[in-house]
Amino acid sequence: MSTSSKADCLVSTHWLAASIAEKKELVVVDASYSVLGGTLLCKEEYKAGHIRNSVFFDINTIADQKAYHSHMMPSKEIFSHEVGKLGISNKHIVIAYDTNSGGCAAARVWWMFKAFGHNNVAVLDGGLNKWKSDGYSVTNNSTKIKSKKFVAIRNAKSSILNKKDIRSNIETQHYQIIDARSKGRFSGEDKEPTKTLKSGHIPDSINLPYTSLFNGSTQTFKIAEEIKSIFTEKNIDLSRPAAASCGSGVTACNISLASYIVGNQILPIYDGSWVDWASDKDMPIQTNIPPKRETKDA
Repeated sequence: MSTSSKADCLVSTHWLAASIAEKKELVVVDASYSVLGGTLLCKEEYKAGHIRNSVFFDINTIADQKAYHSHMMPSKEIFSHEVGKLGISNKHIVIAYDTNSGGCAAARVWWMFKAFGHNNVAVLDGGLNKWKSDGYSVTNNSTKIKSKKFVAIRNAKSSILNKKDIRSNIETQHYQIIDARSKGRFSGEDKEPTKTLKSGHIPDSINLPYTSLFNGSTQTFKIAEEIKSIFTEKNIDLSRPAAASCGSGVTACNISLASYIVGNQILPIYDGSWVDWASDKDMPIQTNIPPKRETKDA
């Protein structure tokens, strides 16, 4: 699986179309997710039009249902069971796409499969929008699914950081914490989508908006050299330990995928991310907003 100079974590629309025609042993999953609409809205969009024979991968269902926050990483037993129900076995190549050019939950699905030891997984570069703009069709026909046996090869705990880890890291500085949210949310100038949460960032974290990793016209991932430059401009040294964070642990996976594209390790994710951090009043929050100056009465 490859597209020109990019790593095997990405496939082109042309590669996917040819592989479907050749009836390669692959399963295409629609991993669309919306911050405002969750997966419910995306399921309706999937029903209206999806890549032929693709199945919907619901990140809110294939998750730890006992967790306080949505789409937290499931156990390997839950992951194995739910993935098998989608007709995926350990022999399959898994190609994930989404309606956000592949730059949202498709990266999360890629990261999840990698975390559980399944290496035959990639993201459709440019997602469903690129697929359609390149002239390939979608269908509203239902996909017939035959359950398969899938066995997660390893426990994914090493791929996840929790709030305790991040709090401790403020002191140890072991990890470079890379925040994939927008500049405004990171700085504290823009409000969070979850209105009850304060905006701002984890102390000493580094802001690298995940959208900066994409080409403006096609919304495909930039080439490795450009991605390396982005990391360098942010003073991120990927030869040192790093971890990614975002709003809830989804778009942070694009930072991990970008690290992989440039030949570095797959980064662990702070699962729950800002939703988990900012919902705890005891966790410190930094902003880039200067304090208001007091004015004395004339």
